[in-house]
Amino acid sequence: MNIIITILLVVAGIIALLLLIALFMKREHYVNREIIINAPRQKVFDYVRLLKNQDEFNKHAMAGPDRKREFKRTDGTVGYIYAWSGNNPDSYRDAGVGEKEIKNIIEGKSIETEIRFVKPMAATASIIMETESLSDDQTKVYWSNAGTLKYPINIMIPMMEKSVAKDMDISLSTLKNILEK
Repeated sequence: MNIIITILLVVAGIIALLLLIALFMKREHYVNREIIINAPRQKVFDYVRLLKNQDEFNKHAMAGPDRKREFKRTDGTVGYIYAWSGNNPDSYRDAGVGEKEIKNIIEGKSIETEIRFVKPMAATASIIMETESLSDDQTKVYWSNAGTLKYPINIMIPMMEKSVAKDMDISLSTLKNILEK
């Protein structure tokens, strides 16, 4: 009986410590990545402004190929919404439930979207993709992801930032391969 009480006290102590740590951690996250693509800026911008194209290069969009998709309004324009829901809620590969909405476009330069996750947990982030012409046939793409996580989920921010950065690097490499063909 003493062993069970000791184990319960240790587990309660660990949980209390994690909750205390989360109180003092940042609640905002920010990840920024970039890549140089050997293609004209307008070609790159015309491709990334269409959210449906993310199914071809975005690691997370590609992770749930069998998910249900819903589209509202015209892709590549402000107000367009790309919504999704996974078909298998018990699978670790489930895409969850959420949507992306195009909030702002500066023609030929940047597209800002808001991503709203519903499941597996509620969260919102701002995603910005910017294109900068380095030469007639070379474009730098900047991709940022910023948002806030509520307490106590904010304890996951360091792991999440590392994971998101890795996934963005993979996605940008895939984007580069597609656009340089």
